[in-house]
Amino acid sequence: MTAGKTGGLKRYYDLNGWLFVAPSLLLIAIFLVYPILRSLYLSFFSGKGMMMKFAGFGNVVRLWNDPVFFQALTNTVTFFIVQVPIMITLALMLAAVLNNDKLKFIGFFRTAIFLPCVASLVAYSVLFKSMFSVDGVVNSALLTVGLISTPIGWLTEPFWAKVLVILAITWRWTGYNMIFYLAALQNIDKSIYEAAKIDGVPAWARFVYITIPMLKPVILFTTIISTIGTIQLFDEVYNLTEGRGGPANATLTLSLYIYNLTFRFMPSFGYAATISYVIVIMVALLSFLQFYAARDRS
Repeated sequence: MTAGKTGGLKRYYDLNGWLFVAPSLLLIAIFLVYPILRSLYLSFFSGKGMMMKFAGFGNVVRLWNDPVFFQALTNTVTFFIVQVPIMITLALMLAAVLNNDKLKFIGFFRTAIFLPCVASLVAYSVLFKSMFSVDGVVNSALLTVGLISTPIGWLTEPFWAKVLVILAITWRWTGYNMIFYLAALQNIDKSIYEAAKIDGVPAWARFVYITIPMLKPVILFTTIISTIGTIQLFDEVYNLTEGRGGPANATLTLSLYIYNLTFRFMPSFGYAATISYVIVIMVALLSFLQFYAARDRS
């Protein structure tokens, strides 16, 4: 085959390849790239509804004078700092336990722990609100065993409202992270553990010095996706507090504040777009720090 024919055949396959992926690229451009660029453009405008005018960095200045924004930022960071380590640690421990093939009903336990992440968000939010109401089953159980003397206002007291959101997120997403760890654990050669056993290495040391280092890439991955999900936290708070982020903005997150600015209050698209880029910066910075902390130092 001559060089000219080879070049023509290559161009033919290149063209067919681009035509094959063109619909997907078009959808990505319309529903992903354009909204990103449009939101960046809107962040330089201020005003209510569609009556907007160019404001430069006026929305950034407004951020520094907005106590509700700082409340939402504080709540979001609190959820991230408290909930993500708890969820990652719990998922890792559950995966280690459920990696034992000798455990009875292992399939049932794996399925039961994973099921919450595929459960209906609205259904489980309603269930949590019922369980954690003042006269709900949780308060009744705590009163029965004598752990509390008066019912806890899970949905009416700021501190306990935060605790409830953390419990809800942990319950829903721990099984999701556990599946990643379980899959990774099953790919570790069992002869490594057998050799460590023969050498007299205790179980806790095998977990710390063998399991965790070998799961490092998966731990980094789950930590980053959990970070992104928590920084963008919206669904649980919206459903548990009926979109208010209460009580007294105690559970208001940045994503919920953006929603309220766009749909619940007088629309302020420019300011909402500016806050959305605060989330972008936070996710990028935290992901970079996690990659940096987990880098190979050898």
